Amino acid sequence: MKLSTLTSALRNCVCALTLALAATAGAAETQSYDVVVYGGTCAAITSAVQAVKMGKTVVIVSPDKHLGGLSSGGLGATDSGNRTVIGGLSREFYHRLWLHYQEDSSWNIQPMPKENGIPGQGGRGIDNDTQTMWVFEPHVAEKVFEDFVAEYKIPVYKQERLDREKGVVKDGTQIVSITTLSGKRFEGKFFIDATYEGDLMAAAKVSYVVGREANDEFGETLDGIQVAHAVSHQFEGFVDPYVVKGDPKSGLLPWVHEKINGKDGQADSLVQAYCLRMCLTNAQENLRPFEKPEDYDPLDYELLLRSIEAGQNVFTTFSPMPNYKTDSNNNKAVSTDFIGANYNYPDGSYEEREEIYAAHLKWQRGLMWTLQHNERVPEKIRQEFLKWGLAKDEFVDNDNWSPQLYIREARRMKSDVVVNERHLRQIIPTERPIGMGSYNMDSHNIQRYVAIDSEGRATVRNEGDVQVNPGAPYPIDYGAIIPKKDEATNLLVPCCVSCTHIAFGSIRMEPVFMILGQSAATAACMSIDKNIAPQDLQYNELREQLLNDGQVLQFEHPDRIAPNKFSGVVIDNQDAVVKGDWETGFVSLPLVNRDYLHDKNQDKDGKSVLFEFKDLTPGQYKCYLAYSINPNRATNVPVSVKTSKTNLTVTVNQKEAPDVDRVFKEIGVVTVAEDGNATIEVSAKGTNGFVIVDAARMVPVK
Repeated sequence: MKLSTLTSALRNCVCALTLALAATAGAAETQSYDVVVYGGTCAAITSAVQAVKMGKTVVIVSPDKHLGGLSSGGLGATDSGNRTVIGGLSREFYHRLWLHYQEDSSWNIQPMPKENGIPGQGGRGIDNDTQTMWVFEPHVAEKVFEDFVAEYKIPVYKQERLDREKGVVKDGTQIVSITTLSGKRFEGKFFIDATYEGDLMAAAKVSYVVGREANDEFGETLDGIQVAHAVSHQFEGFVDPYVVKGDPKSGLLPWVHEKINGKDGQADSLVQAYCLRMCLTNAQENLRPFEKPEDYDPLDYELLLRSIEAGQNVFTTFSPMPNYKTDSNNNKAVSTDFIGANYNYPDGSYEEREEIYAAHLKWQRGLMWTLQHNERVPEKIRQEFLKWGLAKDEFVDNDNWSPQLYIREARRMKSDVVVNERHLRQIIPTERPIGMGSYNMDSHNIQRYVAIDSEGRATVRNEGDVQVNPGAPYPIDYGAIIPKKDEATNLLVPCCVSCTHIAFGSIRMEPVFMILGQSAATAACMSIDKNIAPQDLQYNELREQLLNDGQVLQFEHPDRIAPNKFSGVVIDNQDAVVKGDWETGFVSLPLVNRDYLHDKNQDKDGKSVLFEFKDLTPGQYKCYLAYSINPNRATNVPVSVKTSKTNLTVTVNQKEAPDVDRVFKEIGVVTVAEDGNATIEVSAKGTNGFVIVDAARMVPVK
């Protein structure tokens, strides 16, 4: 054989061997599981744990370095709402925290508090009665999540970002595999997108929305642009918007818009503000002082200083955590929320998101330094803030700042079911509950703009803040986590759920994400066992499994009373004939059924609510009106009762509490004729406050 031929043959062998080795190496990068969970959030952990508990192989592919998302990223003051509806693995997380803090060694700086000695949001921080802990240090939360992973032997790949351009392989509506930027490939029978951003969902070509819906799209009242409702975290007086006070030609201060592009209730593409939750301490042995940022720009904080001059004297929360630490969050007009700096985040590239994180970090560093050192800040405020610094034993690999941006809202899936404000208020039913929420419908501010004050001056205002209680814990529909069937049939989305902006404002709480993560994994495992799409899963079977695993799917509120609980004939406001523009309310309790009507205390002429009673047995009846009291109620509400034999007109003082069955006020006795008909009508005309109409009732006189 010629030397050239031998050389060529050897070269071909080497090439073939190289290709074979490369193929083997590539194959080694591919791993197969029943369930692939993408994300490092609290929902990712509960999803994975539930899958293991149901006998499935599972992997967590996390784009993050740390597990737990916000729950380990500084949000220690749990937005728990009504804690009785937090069940399953979500409640177990808070129980495991309680167990940790039962050890004396867990209190290395602060002595263990006496019984329930740290307050929480809406209840005890340490609840020994239920053996749950609702306030906690970031590193302790991360340890609990790591313990879950270790206990259930769940493989975790950290800092593995999805290749969003070509990393999702689909066969029709089935996701076959996902590949990360490092080249790791994960095959699965089912996939769960448990990220705050919804990157897997978007890369799989599932429909989604960013921004706010118009109110009229789903019959809501709190969605879209919100100027009138934005009264909290608002500027307290006149704040000049221009770089040079009084000179429009000098330009606007940073992050102030010239105007609002739309009217209240109209849609836009903007998202509520983000921030970093700060873990601060005033324990000197663990305190790291704030330093002046190298790239500090005084103009960035001119708005803060002018807001102080206008009267602002609160700038952040100091919610107490164990060991003399805090969970410090946004508070008032200018605070940790970097309003307007996050609009490009939801669809942004990884590099763009890193820049947005860096900008938020710069903002908060400069904010805290300004409050401590700028001479335009009153001495009293400076001295108070100088007591605080970063906790040196938290976020030790990230300069003591949380690596987790508080992504209050990014993408939201758009599926066949869109949970909205009316579901949360329980005006319309939720057919397939998989968990419950209860927190306020809470949107942080979204933009700053130039408004004209009562004296005709240009001034800065915040827009977008809404904080409205849904009235009671509410169920969340299974459809909120399922994509449309023609888009994906082996994917579930427990964080970027299918809902409106204002509904997401309540659903987006960490305990709820853990609940939905567990429910998503339950549905995934059952779908695998039955070899069906999650869209075809029988809800009754899913419900039974969820209840067996400790999930809470319904709530009976003692102050929301069903009409059939009362004697006589009761007609709720939802079944009345309404004339004029009335608004639904549900905050003032007790009440009949789900809600009541109020006249908004405006445009009263022509407003009335008519209750029509039919097929009554002839005879005498006591008549009642249901309403809830408040100092802003009208004292002269006209009510008329009519039958074929009786016309009765009375005036009701709605500042006086109803004295019958806690919700009804007796308004008189009438006689019903042989036709069995009667009406009770409430009018708003001429009234001197808010008119409330909840229900009407007629009880036969024995």
